[in-house]
Amino acid sequence: MSTYVYGIAAGSHPALPDGMEGVGDPARPVRILREGELAAIVSDAPDGLRPKRRDLVAHQNVLAEAGAAGCVLPMRFGSVAPDDASVTGVLAERAAHYQERLRALDGKVEYNIKASHIEEAVLHHVMAEDPEIRALAEANRKAGGGTYEQKLRLGEMVAAAVKQKETGDADAVLRLLEPAGDAVSVGPESTGWLVNVSYLVGRDSAEQFLAAVEQARKDLPHLELRVHGPLPPYSFVEPGPTGPADAATAGSTAGAGVGAEE
Repeated sequence: MSTYVYGIAAGSHPALPDGMEGVGDPARPVRILREGELAAIVSDAPDGLRPKRRDLVAHQNVLAEAGAAGCVLPMRFGSVAPDDASVTGVLAERAAHYQERLRALDGKVEYNIKASHIEEAVLHHVMAEDPEIRALAEANRKAGGGTYEQKLRLGEMVAAAVKQKETGDADAVLRLLEPAGDAVSVGPESTGWLVNVSYLVGRDSAEQFLAAVEQARKDLPHLELRVHGPLPPYSFVEPGPTGPADAATAGSTAGAGVGAEE
């Protein structure tokens, strides 16, 4: 049977609570595999695992319970190895990497920030900042809306200005928040967001980070900033000193807690 991997911890990590259950229906018992100075938190992997809410919550609960007792490197939902021996083999092969990451991430959490434009507010900014757009819009208004060509030209100019502003505003968000985090991981681009970035933040400095987010909201009122966290530091397990993770413990692209199926 294949092995589901929740996270990696130091070999000295305290034992898990008795009866802890993980993913699957029925839920699989969670156990620990030890290899040298490292340990993997695992269970048997159910067949046909998909990101259903029940299993996403189970994955997060295991990490929360284990993380309360010490630093755990979280694996993303869907991290499955062929068997236990594959997991311990990766722990042995990549021991230096995982030990370095455990030291670096001890006491740290992740905050994910997504930013998007508030449409009406950003259009107001574009009109106010570009005299050519403003003049064409006024001319069209006086002409009863303008010709098709004039409307098309105005639309193209506005779209180009908004696109340019997206780039500038994304840079502004990163510039404002970067000093408040210990490390930054830029996430994949996605439709509707001009920023998708995660910050590594010390638990004892989370309040200062959230204050920086509030200040960014005040400085950039035409943006909507969404904060997701504190999370296990998924985005900071890699990269490390030994390169990309082996497939046995590399997380799937389905992050825990998002995209759940009912």
